[in-house]
Amino acid sequence: MRFFEEKRREVMKHIEIFMLQKINEYLKPVETIWQPSDFLPDSTRETFFSEIKELQESAAGLSYDLIAVLIGDTITEEALPTYESWLTMVEGVSKDEEGGWMKWTRHWTSEENRHGDLLNKYLYLSGRVNMRMMEVSTQYLIADGFDIGTGTDPYRNFIYTSFQELATNVSHRRVASQAKKDGDTLLSKMCGVIAGDEARHAKAYKYFIEKVFEVDPSEAMIAFEDMMRKKIVMPAHFLREVGLKVGQTFGHFTDAAQRLGIYTAIDYVDILKELIEDWHIESAKDLNESGEKARDYIMNLPARLLRVAERMKNPMLEYKFSWING
Repeated sequence: MRFFEEKRREVMKHIEIFMLQKINEYLKPVETIWQPSDFLPDSTRETFFSEIKELQESAAGLSYDLIAVLIGDTITEEALPTYESWLTMVEGVSKDEEGGWMKWTRHWTSEENRHGDLLNKYLYLSGRVNMRMMEVSTQYLIADGFDIGTGTDPYRNFIYTSFQELATNVSHRRVASQAKKDGDTLLSKMCGVIAGDEARHAKAYKYFIEKVFEVDPSEAMIAFEDMMRKKIVMPAHFLREVGLKVGQTFGHFTDAAQRLGIYTAIDYVDILKELIEDWHIESAKDLNESGEKARDYIMNLPARLLRVAERMKNPMLEYKFSWING
C-alpha cells in the first residue's frame, strides 16, 4: 500500500509540471473573466427597480420543474467550501501554498465561486423562491459532508471531477436552452456562461488524467473501473430539506431534471463514452492483467447502461418543494 501511495505522489508531481504549463489555458484572468454584476440589475442606476420588475416578469414564465432544477443546481454550486476542502485532502496534492496544485485549487475555486453567487442573486430577485428554505438546504449540504467514494486517491478524485464537470456543463447548458424557450433570455445567458466555465474546467481535469494514463496506465484504468462500478454520484446526492433525512430531496430533484431532459441516464452514458474516447481507453498500452480486465469492463459498460437507460420510464411523481413559492 505504501508503495502505491508513494507512486501516486510521484505521478502527481510529474503531472503538476504539465498542469502549470496549461493553467492559463484552463483558467481565465480575474481582470477579464465575467462577474455576476455583469448580468444582474445595477442598484446604482435609476432603472434598478424597473429592471427587477422585468426580471420577475421573465422568471414568472419558467416551469415549476425548471425552477426546481435551477435551485438544486444553485445549492450544488454554493456547496463550494466542501469541494475546495475535499481537493486539498487529495493524496499527492502538495499543501505548499506556493505549489502548483494549491494554486490550481485556489484559482479553480475562485472561478466556481461566481456560479453560485450569480444564480443565488437571480433567484432572490425572481420572487419565485422561498430563500430561507433554499438557504437551509445549502447549509445542510455543506454540513452533511461529501462522500463520493474516492477517498483521498488522486486518480479516483480527478476521474470524478472530469465526469462531474462534464455533467454540470450538460445541466447548465440545458437549463439555458429551456429558459430561452420559456422566454427568460437573461437566465439563459447566465446559465450559458456558467456552462462555458464548466466545459473549460472539464478539459483541465480530463487532461490531468490523460497524463496519468501515460505514466501509470494500469492503475489509472483500475481506478476508472472502480469509479464506474461504484457509479458517479452527483455532488448534491445528500440534498435535503427541513424535516427530511439526508438525501431525501435528491431523488425529487433528479426526477425534475429527468422529466425536463436537463440531465438524464442517457447523458450519463454519453459522458462515459466521451471519457473512453478522450482517454484512448480502447488503445491503451502496457496494461497488466488487472488493467486489461478493468479495460474490458469499461469498454462493455456503455452498452449495458444504455439498455438500462432505454427501459427507464420518465418519472411522473409530482412533489412540492419547500423552496418554491406558491
